[in-house]
Amino acid sequence: MIPENSNKSITFKKIVKYLFLLSIAGILLYFSFREVKWQDFMAGLKSCNFYWIGASMAIGVIGFIVRALRWQLLLQPLNGAITFREAYDGVAIAYLTNFAVPRAGEFARCGVVARNRKVTFEGALGTVVVERALDMVCLLLWIVVLLLFKWNEFGGFLGDELYMPLKEKFSTRLVWILAGFAVVAAAGLAVAWINRERLLKIKIVAKVADIIRGLMQGLVSLFKMKRKWLFILYTLMIWLTYWLTSYTTIMAFPTVGHLNGADALFLMIVGGLGWAVPVQGGLGAYHFIVSLALASVYGIAQTTGVVFATISHEAQALAMIICGVVSLVSISLSSKKN
Repeated sequence: MIPENSNKSITFKKIVKYLFLLSIAGILLYFSFREVKWQDFMAGLKSCNFYWIGASMAIGVIGFIVRALRWQLLLQPLNGAITFREAYDGVAIAYLTNFAVPRAGEFARCGVVARNRKVTFEGALGTVVVERALDMVCLLLWIVVLLLFKWNEFGGFLGDELYMPLKEKFSTRLVWILAGFAVVAAAGLAVAWINRERLLKIKIVAKVADIIRGLMQGLVSLFKMKRKWLFILYTLMIWLTYWLTSYTTIMAFPTVGHLNGADALFLMIVGGLGWAVPVQGGLGAYHFIVSLALASVYGIAQTTGVVFATISHEAQALAMIICGVVSLVSISLSSKKN
């Protein structure tokens, strides 16, 4: 039995972490909006063509559906009985959860597909790790493609705003420290493997081993799944929907209507980095980096950039919240019925 004081301590830490991340989002929003004139901001909103924004939201929902289809493929080696509906509800609820607690959505969607005991939570989590790693690789590949063909336009921004800050953060000393930790960890794993039979007799070690085993099952599902060509097709379709949501948002604004498909790819990449920041639903981070990119690369006024970032983010956020709430209600009704 866990002591009551321990539970209170864990809850307090969660609240502090939540408020800390929310405050970061608030600070980023402040820096994004601090020089914005509200009269100009409202004028920018009024100039927006909301038919294009509606199209952007619809394309975003199609992206959710394709992502669910791809996840279903990954889950099938663990249990072929996983339905599209279960995978979709998991994806939709994950998006909704991330607006409340950053990164908790990945655990929430594993819980959705594990609730009927069709797959283990750990196995589902392993497939999510595969998905996220693949998404990161794809994002890096898009950055490489963009720089190969459009270095003059975008190389300066990506170098000054992304590469240099990362280079300063990961100094040579830090690299050596991380390398040292890696060596120690490898040595520890080697010792644990040699003494595995003795260690597995300890209950908590056996439980950790079960969790790792479940995660590994999820990780290797990428190699065990059938129709790998379909998985690749779904991945390409997901990124196509991301690009289309970026391009249709450009089409919605007369002030940025001169931007082309390559610019839409650049804003998709920059926006993706904003969504990846561990704050509630990319709030603040997305607005800050997209408006900064528009100002730095294209010389677009901050107010226009903030209006663009706000509409772009809130349109997708609204689609995520609506889909998430519908799936949550659907699961609740289904649970009561059963």
